[in-house]
Amino acid sequence: MKVIVVNNEAQLQDAYSVRTTVFVEEQKVPEEEEIDQFEKEASHFVVYDDNKPVGAGRLRVVDGYGKVERICILESYRSKGIGKLLMEEIEALGRNNGLTKFKLNAQTQAEKFYKSLGYETVTGEFLDAGIPHVTMTKS
Repeated sequence: MKVIVVNNEAQLQDAYSVRTTVFVEEQKVPEEEEIDQFEKEASHFVVYDDNKPVGAGRLRVVDGYGKVERICILESYRSKGIGKLLMEEIEALGRNNGLTKFKLNAQTQAEKFYKSLGYETVTGEFLDAGIPHVTMTKS
């Protein structure tokens, strides 16, 4: 498994492909909500198994936080440590760019995963795209 920071259009399309499979097809998030106005300002990441894109995520700077967004792994690749690998790479890029704190809106079913990476829940539950979420932070 290899995590790369997207630096060309083909890699960006690979990220969108994984996100579409997980969020739009699997979780029924409306496509117009999945690809949003923040795509151009974000740093995008893709996880590859050889040349196959199997995971994706993005990082933006929002209010002094590294805001981790759109973390997803194809269903057949889950529970293999790939999400942790992806998060470590995203946080490393953030730290290399001077960020000391991170924030994300986690689906409640993934809250335990993010807690295992050192994130703390800082809000109650709320709906995003019809899916229960909580906001979590890490310093």
